[in-house]
Amino acid sequence: MNRKKSFGCMLIAVSLFFSAGEVFAESKITASIRGTIDQVMEIIADPNLKSNPVLKREKLRQVIALRFNFEQMVMRSLAKNYKDRSDAERKEFTLLFKRLLENSYASKIENYKDEKINYVDEKIKGKYAMVKTQIVRKDGVVDVDYKMLKDGDQWLVYDFVIEGVSLIRNYKSQFSKIISTESYAALVSKLSKKVDELEAKSNADSDNL
Repeated sequence: MNRKKSFGCMLIAVSLFFSAGEVFAESKITASIRGTIDQVMEIIADPNLKSNPVLKREKLRQVIALRFNFEQMVMRSLAKNYKDRSDAERKEFTLLFKRLLENSYASKIENYKDEKINYVDEKIKGKYAMVKTQIVRKDGVVDVDYKMLKDGDQWLVYDFVIEGVSLIRNYKSQFSKIISTESYAALVSKLSKKVDELEAKSNADSDNL
């Protein structure tokens, strides 16, 4: 699978994370994902939100935020560059990264096409877990692994592995390259610009409904 196709599958996988499918077994981890799925499905199906896309998008973002461990995502994406950041910089970058993911994938969730997800296996090692799934589409099956970390009494997603390609490793490679060839400030600037573009597009789409 080439890089462009892999990234495309990542977008699909993140959105289909919230689509109903067969579950191999009910466990606390699986139940937590199922709970998130149910909440998202309710928001998408809510007739009162069809005429209020801004509120609908905000509700989706709130639900997404409860199932993602953004701090872990940032720590792993920045890797060795994370320790060089101040507490203020880490907080700023985490908020920026959160906005990036939420705005990148909220529209995907809103427009899911009834693809089916089968939960085929679950592996637990201490506070880490991996839920192995398959996205069943008309043109084939895509293997998706959800890496999760126990945080208190919750299991939160910190990475997606699509056909062997990690979302976080993808970001790590991009971030490291920008920091090494330009600077950390340049990375923040590029991400801020990208987020602004995504939010502007989202607002424009809402105005046209």
